[in-house]
Amino acid sequence: MLSVVILGTGNLAMHLFRVFSATTGAQVVQVVGRNPESLRSFSEQVATTTETTSIKDADVYIIAVKDDAIAGISHQLNKKNGVVVHTSGAVGMDALTPENRGVFYPLQTFTKGKHIDFGKVPICIEAKEEQSLTLLRSLALTLSQNVHEVNSDQRKKLHLAAVFVNNFTNHLYGIGEEICEKEGLPFDLLKPLILETAEKIQSMSPKEAQTGPARRNDQKSIQDHLKLLNNDKHIALYNLMSEAIKQVYEKEL
Repeated sequence: MLSVVILGTGNLAMHLFRVFSATTGAQVVQVVGRNPESLRSFSEQVATTTETTSIKDADVYIIAVKDDAIAGISHQLNKKNGVVVHTSGAVGMDALTPENRGVFYPLQTFTKGKHIDFGKVPICIEAKEEQSLTLLRSLALTLSQNVHEVNSDQRKKLHLAAVFVNNFTNHLYGIGEEICEKEGLPFDLLKPLILETAEKIQSMSPKEAQTGPARRNDQKSIQDHLKLLNNDKHIALYNLMSEAIKQVYEKEL
């Protein structure tokens, strides 16, 4: 069984701790954090510490913290024999200072209190040493069969793509919710549409699945929509998105 130390107490750290606790192939032997209060949710189930000098020996050290804190924390693990990894999509592997280093990046959005089925989560791994890569693959396979070797440059682009399909899309959901609320309409009316859109791209490309006024170059509908908007940022977004869609399909119109 692989031994794991998790450094961090945030959303991803909590999700990783819970899923590792449910597997038989790996065991979290310690959780490390700066704030004793944040460690309380872990302390009844596993050893915890706020002292970097008290970090246990383990096969893998998973740093699950904000991107700008990764390098400093990894420096505290320079003398450890296990492979030290971070979980960021946007940070290169070489931000870590230990010689035996790598990346363990679960490609998913993590929210406190929202259960994630890790069996469906792509886990992207990278390591400086081949032996460590094999170890990380074994660790990842205890959580998911969807494991991919992805280098730092590829992962940064993958993270960029994820921002478009997740973070930006969720912001657009928020605008839709705001428009509905102002008219006394439940946002639930849009949820079947959201689900159908997500379902369609499981079997066809986003380009094939695109519909709407901009796809058809329906100028009347576009102008009518713009008249209904009274938020300058929403107007700018609507225009920007419509123009981007029209440019993709202009040869077909």
